[in-house]
Amino acid sequence: MKNKIVKALFSLMAILFLGSCANDELVPYYQEQKPGKLVIRGYNARADSIQIAVNGKVIKIGNKNAFVKNIVKDYDFVIYENQPKNVVITNKRSKEILHSYHITGGKSIDTISFYHKKDLWVDNVLSTKPGVLTKGGNTGFKFIFPTLNKYSNSGYKGNLDGIIRKLDGQIVGIAKNIGKEQYSSFVEFPASLPPIIKMELVKQGTTESYIAGKQVFVTMLMTQDKSRLIVLDEKKADNGQFSSIDATLNLVDFFDF
Repeated sequence: MKNKIVKALFSLMAILFLGSCANDELVPYYQEQKPGKLVIRGYNARADSIQIAVNGKVIKIGNKNAFVKNIVKDYDFVIYENQPKNVVITNKRSKEILHSYHITGGKSIDTISFYHKKDLWVDNVLSTKPGVLTKGGNTGFKFIFPTLNKYSNSGYKGNLDGIIRKLDGQIVGIAKNIGKEQYSSFVEFPASLPPIIKMELVKQGTTESYIAGKQVFVTMLMTQDKSRLIVLDEKKADNGQFSSIDATLNLVDFFDF
């Protein structure tokens, strides 16, 4: 009787095995695994700490699981076939979700890089490098404008050009294609004194302001032999209306490119 039961079990296992081999739609019990790495480079300029969770697990750097200022982490994990990683960044105190990423298994190394302060998130910071100056004594700039239309509500959807002038009105360069997620072309010119320059923001390829009926200028400083990545940031007045554009944030001060 015992032998009959054993034979029956072997027969059943053989049938199940042959059936699984014949059906290509079935998912293997053991999914393919390979090593993965998430490179995190960030800067949190707020007093509130932020936390970074990968598939719900809050990551640590040393013994810390919440961060201000520089955030540098190479996070190693296992990539399972067809199982993406969800990266969620939150304010630790308020639990507000600040940003999220969806990491697929297509690459063995993924990079997220960001700068965060109140009401501002600059993503993919390391997607470009500062421009290389071609001559000693020059100054150079690239621009990005993540808060474009946040308060101005201009209705203009395209990119901008920045016409850069010295205080005497002389045009020294034009930064083309400034976007919300796209850095402008690199513009360089000889640095001079006084070091103050003014940049007029206009619709791409025109001399027309992006805010109807209002000329928009940004005041900046130029520094000899320095190349900058400037974040343009719309500001509001106490009544909530657009007031000006800040251009003091230079990403080169916070990241190693």
